[in-house]
Amino acid sequence: MSLKEQLKGDVVVHMKAGNRVALTTVRNVLGEIETREKSGKTPVELDDLQVTALLQKEAAKRRDTAATYSAAGHDDRAQAEIAEAEVIETYLPKALTRAEAEAIVDGVIAELGADGIVLTMRSMGAVMKSVTPKIGGRFDGKAVSEMVRARLA
Repeated sequence: MSLKEQLKGDVVVHMKAGNRVALTTVRNVLGEIETREKSGKTPVELDDLQVTALLQKEAAKRRDTAATYSAAGHDDRAQAEIAEAEVIETYLPKALTRAEAEAIVDGVIAELGADGIVLTMRSMGAVMKSVTPKIGGRFDGKAVSEMVRARLA
């Protein structure tokens, strides 16, 4: 079952459970997914990796808004934003530790090196292309890029 299908199924679950915060949050996220799919010249179907990236952005957006509300002294609104962020984060895959991400990067570099390719800084795109699907939004992309750059230098 795809992540989008899981979100749609959970709308019914939250509705039956009477969980208004989760219901509203999941509906908002589904609306954002539909908007993203229909924007542009031709409609597209988002895959799980793209939906995960969207969920990460939505959770981060709510955490930032909560910080703004807290700074302004609106703790009740901040708590509501945090509750929404927590609902969204339940749909995100378990985050990788730095050691796990480094192991994936090292594995990909070893795999590409075993194919007889001499890896230099020019090979960064090829390495990142292989690493990205394996990490799949479970670790900060910028940090992964820095890891690859450090190993290729």
